[in-house]
Amino acid sequence: METLTIKTTHREQLLAVTGLLQELVSANGWRDGVLSLHCPHTTAGLTINENADPDVARDILATLARLVPEKGDYRHVEGNSDAHLKASCMGPGLSLIVEGGRIRLGTWQGVFFCEFDGPRTRQLWAQWIGTGA
Repeated sequence: METLTIKTTHREQLLAVTGLLQELVSANGWRDGVLSLHCPHTTAGLTINENADPDVARDILATLARLVPEKGDYRHVEGNSDAHLKASCMGPGLSLIVEGGRIRLGTWQGVFFCEFDGPRTRQLWAQWIGTGA
């Protein structure tokens, strides 16, 4: 298993990590298989979505802020209940197909680390399942 360090800069942000993941695949000589990703944090998550237009990430964050406001009828004493809820909406894991040493995504797709309680230094766990080094 590989552990990647992700540094976020805002309380809420979608950070594109596709390039970082492709570098990991290439550096390890992984060819054909599945890259399994897990976010071990309860206030962050992962998603795949459009990475061609930055307004898509902005729209996702704006919609989540409207659906799950920062202040609400929450009892969690740390004051970050909205971050826990948003992370649950995104989910903690993804499986990426790798073929010929390249992560397979749709034309406009990118992988995003979703921060909802930053800025922080986070971990992203990656497990290779397949052929190659």
